[in-house]
Amino acid sequence: MTLSLSATPLTPPRARAWRRKATAIVSSPANAVVSLIVAALLALGLWWFLRWSILDAAWTGGPEACKARAGACWPFVWTNWRLMAFGVYPQELLWRPILGLALMAGVVVFSMIPRFWGWPLIAAWAATPAAVCALLAGVFAMRRVPTNDWGGLPLTLLVWMIAFAGAFVIAVPLALARRSTMGGLRVASVVVIELVRGAPMLVVLYVSRFIVPMMAPAFDVDLFVSVEAALILFVASYLAEIVRAGLQSLPAGQMEAAQALGLGYWRTMRLVLLPQALRAVIPALVNLGVGVLLSTPLVAVIGMTDFLSAVREAASHEQEWPACYTTAYFVAGAVFFSACFAVSRYSRWLERRGAGAPRA
Repeated sequence: MTLSLSATPLTPPRARAWRRKATAIVSSPANAVVSLIVAALLALGLWWFLRWSILDAAWTGGPEACKARAGACWPFVWTNWRLMAFGVYPQELLWRPILGLALMAGVVVFSMIPRFWGWPLIAAWAATPAAVCALLAGVFAMRRVPTNDWGGLPLTLLVWMIAFAGAFVIAVPLALARRSTMGGLRVASVVVIELVRGAPMLVVLYVSRFIVPMMAPAFDVDLFVSVEAALILFVASYLAEIVRAGLQSLPAGQMEAAQALGLGYWRTMRLVLLPQALRAVIPALVNLGVGVLLSTPLVAVIGMTDFLSAVREAASHEQEWPACYTTAYFVAGAVFFSACFAVSRYSRWLERRGAGAPRA
C-alpha cells in the first residue's frame, strides 16, 4: 500500500487578507457599483488635491506669485513658518522652543520602544516637562520670557504632555478608590469623577481662568499653571474610568492567585493587575490621548497662543497673501493628522505585539 502526499502551496497571510478584501468588494453587483462610485469620488478628490497643492500652486516668489496662481500659496508658509510654529516667542531666542520641542519629541519616541519601558522612562516623563518649562521661561538664562509669550507647537505639545502624564498620577488612585470596599473613599472618588466628567472641557478652562483667581485674590495665579491643573484633573477623571474598566475586565482569579502567593494589595496591583489592565485598554488610552491633543486648541479661548492660534494669527493677513488662509489651515491639519495617524498605527502594532499576532 502506497501513501502519496500532494504538497499544496501555502498562501502568505498578507496575500490571503488582500484576496478576502478584493472578494468583498465585488461580492455582489450592488457592492461592485458602490465600490466603483467610491473609487471615482476618491480619484476625483485626489486629482483636485494634486492640482491645488502641486500643479496650480505657487512655490516661489511673494504675494504677487500667489495672486497669479489658483492653488496653494507655499511662499506664505516659507515666510511665516516661525510665527506658525512658535507664535510670538522672541525671535532671537527661538533655540529654546526648538530644543524643548526636540526633548519632548524624543521622550515620546522613546516611549514607543518597549525595551525602554521602565522607571527611567517614567522619570523622563516627569523631568522633561519641568525642564522644558524652565527652558522656555529662561530660568537658567539671563533673559526671562513670561508664559504669555509661549506659543505655537511647543506650547501645544507641552500642554498635552503635562496634562496626560499628570493625569496618570491622579487617575490610578481614583480608579482604585472607586473599586475600594471603603464606602467613604468610594463615594468621594465617584463624586470627583462624575462632577468633573459632567462639565465640558471649555467650562473647566473658564473656571481655571476666571473663577480660580477670584477665589484666591491674595495669590498671583499664573495662567499656564491654572490651566494645566484644570486639564490634569479633567483628563484624570476620564482616565480613571478607563483604568477601572481594564481592572474589571480581569478575572477574579488573578487577585486570588496573587494573594495565594503571599503578595500584598499594592504589590498585586503593581506587578499583576495594573500591567494587564493597561494592556487591555490600549485602544481607549490612545483614543483619549488623541482626543486631548485635538482639544488643546480650546486653550486659545482663555488667551493662550497654541499652535492653531499661531496659525490663525499668521493667516490673518489674507489681503496681503491670497489663499494663505486655506494653505495655513491645511498645514495645521496636516500636522495634527500626521501625529494622530502615527499614534493610531503605533497602537495597532502594540495590540498585535501584545496578542502575539503577525504584523499586517
